[in-house]
Amino acid sequence: MFEGILKDFQKLMDEINSQEEDLLKRAERAIPICNKTLSQMQALIEKDDFDSPDIEISFFKNVKVIPMSYLIYFSEVKACELKKPKAGVEFQIRFLEKEIKKINKFFSKNSDFVHYMEQGHTYLDHQFFTRNHRNNFPFTPTINYYQYPEFSTSHDMLWAKIQAMYKYIHYIRESMQKIKPGSIPVYSEKKHQLLLWTASKTALIELIYALYSTRALNNGAVELSTITSSFEDYFNIKLDNVYKTYTEIKARKGSKTKFLEELIIKLQQKIHRDDAI
Repeated sequence: MFEGILKDFQKLMDEINSQEEDLLKRAERAIPICNKTLSQMQALIEKDDFDSPDIEISFFKNVKVIPMSYLIYFSEVKACELKKPKAGVEFQIRFLEKEIKKINKFFSKNSDFVHYMEQGHTYLDHQFFTRNHRNNFPFTPTINYYQYPEFSTSHDMLWAKIQAMYKYIHYIRESMQKIKPGSIPVYSEKKHQLLLWTASKTALIELIYALYSTRALNNGAVELSTITSSFEDYFNIKLDNVYKTYTEIKARKGSKTKFLEELIIKLQQKIHRDDAI
């Protein structure tokens, strides 16, 4: 029911992240899209409610959280960009360090729920992600966040904020690095000596999109650009025109995922060889 909405939403987020360099402008473009997407989802539910508690859980745990986490993330980015000191490196760094302390305090306060989610537990999902328990909200969202009680459970907003904070951490670290290079320890020399990417750049971009699509990193709370920059740092490689390369991958005749299929074949061959020994 929500596949088309999510696909359109993710496409717009990718376009904003690839086209808009200014973070404040990026946030101002993204926030209305997040609100519109959430409104579309709410309208669908009001028109045709869930058939079972399991479907309801899946929506509030895995679907709504995607635009909701982006909304919270971009709201935080916008607030930070507006409040951040305009001059003085040390003033700016101290401001961002305070933001890091707030993030750490948030994760510490909600450590039990973070552990529950990150360990993949499900035994409390009926309490956390159905509207039967929505009167027991674990925290009060800020006024800028999209909030309709009839469209919320007791913990879906908290789960969205956790994922947003993972994104926000990376934003803070990148901001500090831009303001004062070296302010964030980077152990790149050791990593670069250990591993170099020797397959094609297109193959690496194919792998990056696969990880991004499966939400395999940070429970999906990570930007495509963040994954790309992390791989660039780790493998000491520069990936230019990532979105253009992805377009070329989609336009391939025959198999679209050549590298991923090669990985499967090679691993299966190794397993068969090992079992034969």
